[in-house]
Amino acid sequence: METLFTIDGIISLLTLIVLEIVLGIDNVIFISIFTGKLPARQQPKARMIGLSLALIARILLLLGISAIIKMKDPVFTAFNTPFSIRDLILFSGGVFLLVKTTGEIHNNIEGENEHVNESKSQTFYKIILQIILIDIVFSFDSILTAIGLVQEVIIMVIAVIAAMVVMLLFSGPVSNFVNGHPTVKMLALSFLMMIGTMLILDAFHVEVPKGYIYFSIAFSFFVEMLNLKMRKKKAKKDISRE
Repeated sequence: METLFTIDGIISLLTLIVLEIVLGIDNVIFISIFTGKLPARQQPKARMIGLSLALIARILLLLGISAIIKMKDPVFTAFNTPFSIRDLILFSGGVFLLVKTTGEIHNNIEGENEHVNESKSQTFYKIILQIILIDIVFSFDSILTAIGLVQEVIIMVIAVIAAMVVMLLFSGPVSNFVNGHPTVKMLALSFLMMIGTMLILDAFHVEVPKGYIYFSIAFSFFVEMLNLKMRKKKAKKDISRE
C-alpha cells in the first residue's frame, strides 16, 4: 500500500489508468451498439448494471493473477501451434464478436429485428450477459498489460476502477452519438469485426500491433467526422435554397 503514495506508484497508476481507458475503447463501442437495441429508458440502466458487474468480474480476475498467468501455459497442441486457456478464451471471444457484429450488420441493412419474438426482459438480461462476457474477454489484454507494468495489485485495482468509471460516464454520450448516426454505427460494427479477427489471430499467436488497430480506428473516425460535417453543411444549404 505504501508504494501507491510514492512518485513511481503515482506515475504507474496514472499510466495504467490511461492504458486501461484506451484498451476499453472497443468495450465502449460494443456496449454502445448493443444497449441501443433496448428502449431509451432502459439503456442507462443496462449500461450501469452491465459495467458494474463487469467491473466486479475484472477485479476478481485481478485478485486471481496467479491463475491468469497460468492460463498462458499451453494445454494442448493443434496444427503445430500450442494453445493455452487464454488462447481458447480469446478465440471464443473473437468468434462471438464476429457472429454478433455480422448479425447486427445484416439486421441494419435488411431492417430486421432479431428480438421480435423475445420479451423485453429476456432482451435486457441477454444484453447485460453479453456485456459481461465480452468484457471478460477484453479484460485479458488489460490485465496482462497491468501485470507487465506494475506489481502491486492495489494499483491495478484502483486503475481498473478509475477506467471503468470513465467508461461509465462516457458510454451514454457515445451510445447516443453512435446510435444516432447510422454511418458511424456501421463504422463501429466494422471496428468490432476487426477486433474480433484480431482476437482470433492472437489466439493463433499471430501478433498484430495494437497501435495499427487504434490508429486505423482514430483515422476512420476522423474521416467520418468530416463526412458528417459535410453532410450537415449540405443539408443547411438545401434548406436555405428552399
